[in-house]
Amino acid sequence: MLKDWLLNFIKTVHTLKTENLTWKRDNQEQQAALKHAQVLSERTLIVELKKRSRQLKHELTILQTQHDAELVMFKTKCKQDVKDYKQYLSSLDQLKNSIQTSYTHLPEAVAFTIHHHAKYLLNEMWEATEYEEKMRREIQLIRFMSTVHEDARLYLEGKTTESLPERTLEFIEKQ
Repeated sequence: MLKDWLLNFIKTVHTLKTENLTWKRDNQEQQAALKHAQVLSERTLIVELKKRSRQLKHELTILQTQHDAELVMFKTKCKQDVKDYKQYLSSLDQLKNSIQTSYTHLPEAVAFTIHHHAKYLLNEMWEATEYEEKMRREIQLIRFMSTVHEDARLYLEGKTTESLPERTLEFIEKQ
């Protein structure tokens, strides 16, 4: 009985092996075609990946070049802004000197108050982020400086009897 069982088992194994070999022989062409297609797909994918990698590298180079150019332009703009701001401050110092020269009897604190107000207007203008606000602040600064110069001119020409730059002080008070 054990012998029969063992013979049946061996016969079943041989049958399975034979069927497997037959299936492999019958489908050998199809398996070879699939393997060939897989190799071709892998090669195509590698070529496509290399092509995409080159494209991405090119795009990255373009972006880096644009970024570098923008950075140079931004630095140049900032340097010019700092130069302009320094010129404004120098102009405000001349304004203070003009007041002190025109009104020799004027207490230094009043000249510094006028100067401080002009710097405040300058900073408000400089720090404004929206164009309309910046322009409004710039016009305010120009009007203030014009008022100061006009007061000083009138006083020096003797066309006013006021001992203080009254229009300038009124301008400050209104704000």
